[in-house]
Amino acid sequence: MADFTGERVIPGQVDQDLWNEHLARYLFAARLSGRKRVLDLACGTGYGSAELAQSAESVVALDSSHEAVQYASANYQRQNLRFLQASCTEVPLADFSIDLVVAFEVIEHLPDWPVLIQEARRLLAPGGQFIVSTPNKSYYAESRRQSGANPFHEYEFEFEEFQEALKSIFPHVSMFLQNHSYGVTFQPLTGSSSAEVRLQASAPDCNHSHFFLAVCAMGPQTGAPTYVYLPTTANVLREREQHIAMLEEELAQKNAWLEKSQNDHRILVEDHRKLVQEVEQRNRWAEQLNVQLSESGARVRQLQEELVAEQKAALDNAALYELKIAELDRESAARAQWAIDTETRLTAELKANAEELAQCVALLDKAEKTVEERTLWAQSLESQRVDLETKLSMVQGSRWYRMGRRFGLGPQMDNS
Repeated sequence: MADFTGERVIPGQVDQDLWNEHLARYLFAARLSGRKRVLDLACGTGYGSAELAQSAESVVALDSSHEAVQYASANYQRQNLRFLQASCTEVPLADFSIDLVVAFEVIEHLPDWPVLIQEARRLLAPGGQFIVSTPNKSYYAESRRQSGANPFHEYEFEFEEFQEALKSIFPHVSMFLQNHSYGVTFQPLTGSSSAEVRLQASAPDCNHSHFFLAVCAMGPQTGAPTYVYLPTTANVLREREQHIAMLEEELAQKNAWLEKSQNDHRILVEDHRKLVQEVEQRNRWAEQLNVQLSESGARVRQLQEELVAEQKAALDNAALYELKIAELDRESAARAQWAIDTETRLTAELKANAEELAQCVALLDKAEKTVEERTLWAQSLESQRVDLETKLSMVQGSRWYRMGRRFGLGPQMDNS
């Protein structure tokens, strides 16, 4: 069986007041179930169905929860009581087969809640009654203002809305207001079990009622007395004392939580103060670092500018060096060409002179025939020799000849 969630009452697992609240509705309905065919829609754990079965001819109890039906079948066994798993908007029973249909705290759970009313109308035999209850939306919202809306509820009703929805199907609707009421009992230890109840005269207040309960029928209904259920466990003073004790325990626990929270808060405040100091120190360090980064950035930019200037100067110097080297190359080429030209010219002159000397030797050979011719030829030759030596001396003494000799150009001449 599933744990108690607040939506399905499990005997022994709920507060006594909550148990009395749910049981009282079934006790109210049991007054109308005598010797009747009864249908309990959304029976839950089956305790209410068993209560109805004490006076009814038969009770069919159904619920959509498999676990609930299993629990009810195991714990409440009567010959006139049968449990079914089915939807309360699709009841597997014949038309007009039920004398009393009971649907407590289920209509607010259905998105298609009008179908429930229609289904009850279909099942009721002539003269049958439909008892249905639901929480008061206004009171329920106020009681749950801290915990929020009930996630299990699909639709909640105001009094007038609930009454009009029922009257749209059933022409005769008797409305009741269910409330927890405080009372003072005088119960004898022995004697009659009858009770005399005196109610203080007051006008019913629909807006502040806890629950709405309606008895619906197709025909007129007789009598609608006030029904009071006073359980033996309903000792208000004792319950208040227990509640106060519970509140005192909760208050002590909350005070302990508060003290712990205050200590935790002081620790957090101190940690926050230290953290703020650390953040401030880091911010100052970050500011100093930003200044250093700014100065370093300026120095880097300065060095970059200097590097660019030096690179430009180096490129300019390299260009000048290239021009100078090109000029020197051209000058060296010109000088080399001059030396080559000079050597060629001197070589040609020497060759011409050698040929001329050879002719002179030939002439001397011819002049040997006669003395006079030889003398004249010798004189002429001597004169030419002197002249050639003079020229040769001039050539050997010239700057171009010395330069040619320095570079290894021109013919080798014997001065002996």
